[in-house]
Amino acid sequence: MRKYGPAVLLLLVGAAVLRISLFSDLYLRYVQAGLRPYLILSGVMLGSLGLLRGALTVRAARTGAPGTEGHGHPAEDGPDHGHSHAGGPRIAWLLALPAVALLCFPPPALGSYSAAREEARRAEEYVGTFPALPAGDPVELSLAEFGSRAAYDSRYSLRDRTVRLTGFVSTGDGGTWYVTRLQVACCAADATAVKAEVRGAGAPEADAWVTVTGTWHPRGRLGPAAAWPPVLDATTVRAITEPSDPYEER
Repeated sequence: MRKYGPAVLLLLVGAAVLRISLFSDLYLRYVQAGLRPYLILSGVMLGSLGLLRGALTVRAARTGAPGTEGHGHPAEDGPDHGHSHAGGPRIAWLLALPAVALLCFPPPALGSYSAAREEARRAEEYVGTFPALPAGDPVELSLAEFGSRAAYDSRYSLRDRTVRLTGFVSTGDGGTWYVTRLQVACCAADATAVKAEVRGAGAPEADAWVTVTGTWHPRGRLGPAAAWPPVLDATTVRAITEPSDPYEER
């Protein structure tokens, strides 16, 4: 059966890619939505190559082509042609384990552990003006926009406004907790954390997804690191299910 190994590996990887990209939204845990067509195309190509490789292997076995049972030796020489190659190909089946794991047990989206390890690496920003917020409260903002307006908006557009933020829970020292989101430019490998400290409400379980409604709590001057992370005085904290697209675009 080891001669079918390459075909099976191609089929497994192709099936895993199609499972997360064509038949579910799991691909959003790894890459942005715009890359979905490329993932589907990759899965189809890998599956097609696996089928083609398997068909060629079956055809070669049926026609008795030389070399189908060894490395350049005719099949009729049998297993006693002087040495054996059985060990290597059997070990190669371990390569199927990552594909099987992805097919059966896709890993979760990045969470509070990744956010805690994320250093505060941000491009240099300057204090300036921002577009006016839409009328009506509460106004729903991304974590990135809330943080930018809190730290750099010279017009203080968040003042006296009720905002709504959605993300997962991450924790800090002394009982501090944050509503957090991870931003991606391309895929999960380049994720960076954005967060807002929540005050006035008890901390839910880490990694739980919540929607927090409240008002901006100014602190420090605009621009310097003292204004980061921004603070939200919570009026309500509501538990929600994890969204199908857990990341914010950067």
